[in-house]
Amino acid sequence: MKIKPLGEKVLVKRLEAEEVTAGGIVLPDSAKEKPKEGKIIAVGRGRALKDGTYADFTVKAGNKVIFSSYAGTEVKINGEEYLIMGEDDILAIVN
Repeated sequence: MKIKPLGEKVLVKRLEAEEVTAGGIVLPDSAKEKPKEGKIIAVGRGRALKDGTYADFTVKAGNKVIFSSYAGTEVKINGEEYLIMGEDDILAIVN
């Protein structure tokens, strides 16, 4: 199944949480913090402008991004977890 976000929304696959701390302590699943980084899988058409055109996205599919803690809506597609969020919830692109 393919999913295409609408408007100025993006589909993000959250990166895996760290399993071991910098000090070497193994974290159980309950202690892991949800990562605030992800990879953009798909983007919508863009924000509709008054003249009928669409604004270009700052991000594109494949970008690794950092987003705010409570950004987006979690969805499960074919057993995989994704986030659908607005482009304005994305804080930075990681190079």
